[in-house]
Amino acid sequence: MEYDKLINPTIQQIKPSGIRRFFDIANEMEDVISLSVGEPDFHTPWHIREAGIASLEKGRTRYTPNRGFIQLRQEIARFLARHYQVEYEPDSQVLVTVGGSEAIDLCVRSLVTPGDEVLIPEPSFVCYVPITQMAGGVPVIIETGPENGFKLTADQLESKITDKTKLLILPYPNNPTGAVMRREDLEAVAQVVERHNLLVLSDEIYAALTYTREGHVSFASLPGMWERTVLVNGFSKAHSMTGWRLGYAAGPREIISLMTKLHQFAIMSAPTTSQYAAIEALKNGDEDMEYMRGQYDMRRRLIVDALNGLGLRCFEPEGAFYVFPSVKSTGLTSQEFCEKLIYSKHVAVVPGDAFGASGQGFVRISYSYSIKHITEALERMKAFLEEL
Repeated sequence: MEYDKLINPTIQQIKPSGIRRFFDIANEMEDVISLSVGEPDFHTPWHIREAGIASLEKGRTRYTPNRGFIQLRQEIARFLARHYQVEYEPDSQVLVTVGGSEAIDLCVRSLVTPGDEVLIPEPSFVCYVPITQMAGGVPVIIETGPENGFKLTADQLESKITDKTKLLILPYPNNPTGAVMRREDLEAVAQVVERHNLLVLSDEIYAALTYTREGHVSFASLPGMWERTVLVNGFSKAHSMTGWRLGYAAGPREIISLMTKLHQFAIMSAPTTSQYAAIEALKNGDEDMEYMRGQYDMRRRLIVDALNGLGLRCFEPEGAFYVFPSVKSTGLTSQEFCEKLIYSKHVAVVPGDAFGASGQGFVRISYSYSIKHITEALERMKAFLEEL
């Protein structure tokens, strides 16, 4: 059967993500230390797991409202107000989704029509470009680099705007670079956004893992930006709940209403057990969040110092749990470096160009692993570089 004539050509042309290639290679080898996946090594805290278990024991296994339990939406609104000074109405301005990725997809599909341009700073998470393409939008890449800490500048943004520009995606704290936008950086971007009447998808999934003294600044908290912004967040990183698959979006009711409509017909509702666990996470999980952030911060300082000591120049990441060192001094491309490292020393990291062309010459290393694993991986990398 000739499927090429029957299937959606847009989907067919989208390249599979290269982010998990070395993770898959590592799974087929013995004695591999993988620093390739952005997943906390902490178990979901016991009190959160117990809340999920208790819901199952009580037989609470039915569908939930499309938007998610009202109790959960109330706790999300309280959490955002408490930590990031943004106010949302739980009834109409918060939507519970299957992970943050679904929230991103719903937002883009609700706002972008065929031909609309979507501005995407890179390097960044791999889903933004294909989701834009699947919605019929045109991805417009804004390359960032180490010279400005991989931050988006107002001048860069201004230079890419046309009469077709609809949406800006702000992926900060950033995966893969660990870059953070400070308040003054965001304020400069906000002026451009307002001047050109843009909408913003602010992906703040790593907000709780910000190591600056100021802490995370939500784009929606800036004057005039609340009504232009859809804030996306979730439970995977802050509460170590990756497998529970739960996220959320918050924004103006007009946009959340459209997103809910798509969610209703495509997904129906987020997992019931996960929602009960998430209520507990938001009510009583702040201490867990602070503890994990402290541990990541310690690992961050260790790995940055070690990589710079090995000659792999690494700017200091201020958020998330990734470092993004340059490997250009080795004379290898990102892909070559990762291949030689995993096959010769059994250490898995991710090539920077998996996150966009501007990531060429860099690799992403996750420090969401134990000190023991990180230390051993660094020793193997030292031997690898000496042999080069």
